[in-house]
Amino acid sequence: MPLHSSITAQHPIFLSFYGDDFTGSTDVMEALALNGIPTALFLAPPSPEEIQQFRLKNTVSGPQETLAAVGVAGISRSLSPREMDDHLPPIFEQLSRIDSAFFHYKVCSTFDSSPKVGSIGRATDLAYPYFRSEHIPLIVGAPSLNRFCVFGNLFARVDGITHRLDRHPTMSRHPVTPMHESDLRLHLAKQTNRPVQLMDLFALEASEQAQQEKLATLLSRSGEYLLFATYNDQHLLSAGRVIWESKAERKQFLVGSSGTEYALCHYLQQQNLLEKPPPPTSPGKAEPIIVMAGSCSPTTGEQLRWIIRQGFADIRIQGERLVHPDERNDEIQRVEKLALEALSKNQSVAMYTALGPDDPSIAATNQRKQALGLDKTPTSSLLAGAQGKILKSLLEQTSVKRVVSAGGDTSGYIAHELGIYALETLMPIAPGVPLCTAHARDPHFDGLQIAMKGGQNGKTDYFASIVNGVS
Repeated sequence: MPLHSSITAQHPIFLSFYGDDFTGSTDVMEALALNGIPTALFLAPPSPEEIQQFRLKNTVSGPQETLAAVGVAGISRSLSPREMDDHLPPIFEQLSRIDSAFFHYKVCSTFDSSPKVGSIGRATDLAYPYFRSEHIPLIVGAPSLNRFCVFGNLFARVDGITHRLDRHPTMSRHPVTPMHESDLRLHLAKQTNRPVQLMDLFALEASEQAQQEKLATLLSRSGEYLLFATYNDQHLLSAGRVIWESKAERKQFLVGSSGTEYALCHYLQQQNLLEKPPPPTSPGKAEPIIVMAGSCSPTTGEQLRWIIRQGFADIRIQGERLVHPDERNDEIQRVEKLALEALSKNQSVAMYTALGPDDPSIAATNQRKQALGLDKTPTSSLLAGAQGKILKSLLEQTSVKRVVSAGGDTSGYIAHELGIYALETLMPIAPGVPLCTAHARDPHFDGLQIAMKGGQNGKTDYFASIVNGVS
């Protein structure tokens, strides 16, 4: 068994987690599974009985088919604090019933949040009564994802250039949660009164005794954050040791990106408490595939343009028609017809609502919504809901077994339409965006190979890697 029995002796589940958006949740699942911890990602909080009965289809973590980690793909990144007040407590209450050593509130490595939308501070305050801990370790940097936290400030690397997050070409002008402050302590101070202490690079590079002394001077109030600097894997290793050695006896509350899992796994592997399995075997090439994109990010836009040049059918979904009640069904039928024609010729298809953040269709769709008096209806629900229905219909009419969804809302609606209740890692493709195997109640979709990609993830040829089943 890759995970040492001494770890699961006290708690049968090593770690439970809630991901604040759908695509980011697969990132945690991948980090755990590829490091030797059998993991499943559920779409709703599972009961202890469901966890006990669940069996993995793929054993990429080693021979164990039963679960050692359990996650829930959530939506809190898109919620206001008031909506969080209604939505999150019942979920946290149910997750608190899982007998795990750690509970992790997982956030994006770009810390997408604001006082009004996706407040990480508010979510922490709501979770704390269910997962009380003396302190709350906070790891945001993840070097494998090109995210770095240095002296409290968050940086991200894009196209070989490292940007402070408040000057990042995408995150500084994010349409919902623009990053105007890169110092995470100041950023969080606008969302919660909970103090944030910092284990900086000097502390993490000091001796273990010096780290313990530093820790003792930092932590004075119960329930405060402990933010870890993370510039390289050695810093993650040090953070993992501190978290492991200072964890609560019952259940330790964690907040942060998948850097949290990498930190813990690297430390446990160093201590010979966790065996890293060999790389998974490729599932091989699959053609045709379907790409369904709802993301407006520049990265996804470039990926779509690249794969269309390589021969994918170019099918634009007209969002301004989908938001009109009288035109919605006709647009769905038009797109389905074009896709079926391509798939019948064994041609993969790329369906999308926009090619990047400057696509004129975005403004046209919003203007149409306004004219129809639909300002208060989220655009994502109108577009992603239709995209989920289109994909379901195509899969029912064809033998396609591998698909990609790009965008958190799109992925959520697709999973709902297909009746997917859990995912597991099948194959790493790019950091944080693996190819997964679906568990669905409908046999037609059970075992579907699906990748759910965040907007900013993956290299330009990501979709081709999905076709070939290679990283």
